This record gives sequence, C-alpha cells and structure tokens, in this order.
Amino acid sequence: MDKNEAMSAIALQSQWQETVRENIREDASFSKAHLLMNALAATIASYGLFANSPAVVIGAMIVAMLLGPIVGISLALVDSDPKILLKSLLSLLSGIVAVLVTAFIIGTVHNDMPITSEIMARTVPNFLDLMIALTGGVAGAYATVSFRLSLALVGVAIATALVPPLSSASILLARGEVTLAIGALELAIVNLVAIQFSASVVLWLTGFRRVTRTSGQPITNFLRQNLLSIVILVALGVSLSVSSRYAIAKQLFETKTRVTLQQEINSSLGSHVSGVRFEKVPGETIVRAVVRGPNPPSAKQVAAMEEQLPSPPDGTRVTLRIRFVQVMILDRDGLLHSDTAFGSDE
Repeated sequence: MDKNEAMSAIALQSQWQETVRENIREDASFSKAHLLMNALAATIASYGLFANSPAVVIGAMIVAMLLGPIVGISLALVDSDPKILLKSLLSLLSGIVAVLVTAFIIGTVHNDMPITSEIMARTVPNFLDLMIALTGGVAGAYATVSFRLSLALVGVAIATALVPPLSSASILLARGEVTLAIGALELAIVNLVAIQFSASVVLWLTGFRRVTRTSGQPITNFLRQNLLSIVILVALGVSLSVSSRYAIAKQLFETKTRVTLQQEINSSLGSHVSGVRFEKVPGETIVRAVVRGPNPPSAKQVAAMEEQLPSPPDGTRVTLRIRFVQVMILDRDGLLHSDTAFGSDE
C-alpha cells in the first residue's frame, strides 16, 4: 500500500467513525418519542408479565429505546466527551422513569391480578444474568459500529432490554412487595452496568478513543474513565457468584430431598408422594410432604425418614411434616385393605 492509499484508508476510517458517532448521538438524545416508546414498551411488558407470556415480553423489549442512551454513555466515556455523557444520562434516566411510572400505574390499576412466574423470574438475579448482559453489550456495541450489522440492533434489543425487570419492580412495589422489587431492580442494574461496560470495551478496541485522537490512548485512561463501572461489576460479580452458589446448593438440596422421600414412601405398597414444599423458619427448614395412601405412617416412621433427608445448605435443622391423605382402593368385591402400606414398626 502506497502513501496515498494509506492516507485514503485513514480518511475513510475517520469518516466512518464520525458517522457512527453521529448515529450514536442521535440514538442517545432525549425526545418526546423516546419517552413515548419507553412508556409503550412498559405497557406491553406489564401486560405480558401479567399474562405470563414470554412472547409479549419480547415484544416490549423490541419497542423499548434504552439501548441507545447506554451506548451513548459508553461512547462519551471512551471519547472523553462530557456533553454527550450528560445528554445520554438524561435520556436514559428519563426513559427509566417513564418505564417505572407506567408500570407502577398499571400495577396499581390491576392490583388484583396474581404475581406470575414471569415476574418472579426477574426477582432473583444471578451470575448467569451478568454474563448474558456482558455478552449482550458486546453484541449491541459491535452492531452499532458495523454498517453490515445495523439491522441486528433489533435482535440485540431483545437480549439487552431493561424494561421487563424495571416493569416487574414497579408492579411489585405497587403490591407492597418491597423485597422482591429490590431483586428486580438489582437485575436491571446488573444489565445496565454490564451492557455499558462491555460496550465501552468494544468502542475502545475499535478506535473510538477521542474525537481528536483516535489512537495511542493508553489503556490506563480507559480504565480510569470506566472505574466506577468496573468497581460495580466486580462487586456484582462477587455478590452474584455467592448467590448463585447458594441457589445451586438449595436446588440440589430440594431435589435430593424429593428423591429421598419418593424412594422411602413410594416403596411402600399403595402410597406415593403427591407434593413437597419447603418453608424457612428461624433455625430450621420445614419439609412439608403430601402423601396419599391407604394407611398413614407412624411417628417412628416419620422420624426415620427425617433422618434420611440431606442437610440444608444454610446449616439449619431439617424437620419433616407429612400431610397424609387416605386413599380408598375399591374393586368389584368392595374395599381393598392393606395393613403394610408403610411396613411394620417391629
């Protein structure tokens, strides 16, 4: 490549970067349309959450306009542009407020509707959510700076939207479920910070480092500009890793407990476990099992089964309580009877 070709390539790259910057600034700007679209997205998401419909929730993610301001913040940090930073923050905060207020109103109006699994699924963030958000931020930023992938922004919006957890938080606040609402807000914060940081990394690596200086910026400057995001990400990573390990241990405990009870009870002729619930009280974990069969177990048999159960991951004492439902088995000769449904105490 001769000198003229090299200069032409540099000029084309500079022109491309300025075009991308202008597109990001436009997407990150505050407008009435921005507020309206986010309010509509919150409306769709709220009713989708109430309907327990993942498809409707995905539709809300597509309508939402929160990804643009997040990428705008990322560009402002790597470009050292405080003007764009303030504009992007204003746009993002106004969009978040629009979502929260809209969802709170809907949650208040429909206060009699049950809390669905789609809402509950967004109240317990874990380490997997952090990794998904980081990956989504990379995809969003890369699609933003690539002309060939510009249409992929619609698909990226699905993966990186903040509307569903924000709507869940407002709906739960309208019900007075403060603890669950905080969990949903935590998920929204996880998504927000992770998307912003990963987008900053992509923009920095692709040359968006300063408007007047597109190369040679030391990595220490990038780390300093994104220090707050890094600190929050590390704190969230540690917290979510701990909660994920506990969640996995809890799931293993509950699964093993169900299997143990089924093996102990189902081996008895004519008896079976129809349901198991777990309840936390100070100092102990209560395992409530519903058993159906011809004859109830004795207290001695319940104590023996309790000893076979695994220990809870939080170190509390496990207590087994069986709700027995008698089942009458009939044939053409009348009532069948078994005295050995749970074996002998002898």
